Amino acid sequence: MSRIGKKPVPVPSGVTASIDGQTVTIKGPKGEKSFMLNELVLAEMTDDGIKIDPRNDSKPARSMWGMSRTMVQNLITGVTDGFKKDLAITGVGYRAQVQGQNLQLALGFSHDVIYAIPEGIEIKCAKPTEISVSGTDKQRVGQVAAEIREFRPPEPYKGKGVRYADEFIVRKEGKKK
Repeated sequence: MSRIGKKPVPVPSGVTASIDGQTVTIKGPKGEKSFMLNELVLAEMTDDGIKIDPRNDSKPARSMWGMSRTMVQNLITGVTDGFKKDLAITGVGYRAQVQGQNLQLALGFSHDVIYAIPEGIEIKCAKPTEISVSGTDKQRVGQVAAEIREFRPPEPYKGKGVRYADEFIVRKEGKKK
């Protein structure tokens, strides 16, 4: 039994949920999102919220059960609060700024890195060394943050590069004479 899958997904006030076959559609203050459930699970509206159940007791159906419930929960969280990833830039002369629909990064290369901001994603730079990626889709927010981090991942000797704000960099000791 999936401990996550057993719980119904509560639908908060101000959010409208509808189920059409295998498609779950959620409308909220930040927009509208939908998710196509796997054929191995069933979704139904109850008084407690949206209930996800496996069609049978097979291993693949039970595998999809908890994942499907979490995906529906992420839809509701996305249209109500949204998702956010914070990045920190460490290094002398390393900085970032938003210019229109592009993020311009100075990361120690001979040229600035220009990253086109995808639609549905909002990027803010409160300080030149801090980047905040936000949006309604958890997967896309994480993917954009990972792509920005990939331009200059943190190195283990001085810790220079782009890292997640909550990431800890394990430092190595340098050469000894």
